[in-house]
Amino acid sequence: MASLRYESQVRQPLVDGTKDYHQVTEDICRPVEAKPSRLWWIGFLVSVALLLFGVVSVAMEVTYGTGQWNLNRTIGWGWDITNFVWWVGIGHAGTLISAILLLFRQGWRTGVNRAAEAMTIFAVMCAGQFPIFHMGRVWLAFFTLPYPNTRGPLWPNFNSPLLWDVFAISTYFTVSLLFWYSGLLPDFATIRDRAKTKLRKRLYGLASFGWSGSTKHWQRHESLSLVLAGLSTPLVLSVHTIVSFDFATSVVPGWHTTIFPPYFVAGAIFSGFAMVQTLMLILRKVMGLQDYITLGHIEAMNKVIVLTGSIVGCAYLTELFMAWYSQVPFEQDIFFKYRIAGPYGWSYWLMMTCNVISPQLFWSRKLRRNVLFTFIMSIIVNIGMWFERFVIIVSSLYRDYLPSSWSIYYRPTIWEIGFYVGTFGLFFTCFFLFAKYFPVIAIAEIKYVLKGNGESFKNEMAELESKNVDEFIQAMHQDHHEEGTVKVAHH
Repeated sequence: MASLRYESQVRQPLVDGTKDYHQVTEDICRPVEAKPSRLWWIGFLVSVALLLFGVVSVAMEVTYGTGQWNLNRTIGWGWDITNFVWWVGIGHAGTLISAILLLFRQGWRTGVNRAAEAMTIFAVMCAGQFPIFHMGRVWLAFFTLPYPNTRGPLWPNFNSPLLWDVFAISTYFTVSLLFWYSGLLPDFATIRDRAKTKLRKRLYGLASFGWSGSTKHWQRHESLSLVLAGLSTPLVLSVHTIVSFDFATSVVPGWHTTIFPPYFVAGAIFSGFAMVQTLMLILRKVMGLQDYITLGHIEAMNKVIVLTGSIVGCAYLTELFMAWYSQVPFEQDIFFKYRIAGPYGWSYWLMMTCNVISPQLFWSRKLRRNVLFTFIMSIIVNIGMWFERFVIIVSSLYRDYLPSSWSIYYRPTIWEIGFYVGTFGLFFTCFFLFAKYFPVIAIAEIKYVLKGNGESFKNEMAELESKNVDEFIQAMHQDHHEEGTVKVAHH
């Protein structure tokens, strides 16, 4: 009856349909226990093919050097670092959904947090490759690692912004991995207990670390979740802030701006939520999880996309205003001559359309709750965010201080494109394996919200609230009596 006091009946249920605890377990474990579908095999094999193309492209670059890439004197970072910053950005939504929404006790996170956390880990894995291979001589990458050595004065340059990236991203990856895996333990134990074969039982038993479901285990699980959420929250803000310092610490016009840290963080959450929408809508359809990833979940994420898209739009306009207000000729030329107009004007306007104008359509409740429209918009947003990184890097470099160094940006070679496509292959290969062998929705957390936020429970409460006072009191007494009887029988 506590729900009558605390849960508004106006709020939409977080779990649709008439579900009980057993039904929840069956629905979420079914894809894990069933044989892979034909659709899954097609998607998985396409992903592996893309991954192999990426491996070949990287092998060519390592064998023959970065000369395989179409770099020029002015722009050495263009394609590679654009992709790096884009992938890091995508990895932000997972931890935000998990950590910050957990601390604020937002119930709607339960349907999407597991897949979002997995997406974070896979995206960071993809991002981490770009700076390593951009070094050219990969086998000397250990020189950048901060460990005690016998090389005398040859120590890593701790002042390098790229080393800050190493610390920030590796910390972020470690905490996100722990957070994701600790949440999986109860669900692994559920699959272990349901396993039909000895091998599955043993493997999921090892993965669950002997989880028994005792009160002590649940207490420790809750404590660990809160601690990791507390650690992750500043990391969400710090990681992309540090990535933005790669640019903000320079003197290149268009880069040395103090708005970059909040602007990059908002953009990262923006693109991350869009990618979560893309993946969750596919999972929702393919795995038949419409009752657990509801229109309410989709609408809530679309609201975050509108908010962050508006912040990003405000940042774009602030950049233009500061360039105008500074009266610095170099700044004004970069923004007004070469970014808005110039040979790359098309990429700027594509970025503005995708990131600022398009998300404003989500002010309409009908469009926010339209699945197909949301799916298309999520892809548009991610395209726009890629172009944002491209615009920042390329349009600031191709017209630098020295006119003698001016150049039109190169077209990427097949090996550059292959490297980028290969990261998609890695991402989706990992995601397909995750969707097949791991529960894509947190079973325990769905059961937690089912009692107070499930559709069947809400209908029951609505019916109860419609009674007159005497009937209501009688129903309450009867309910308490039944609960007491169940507890006595249990003991």
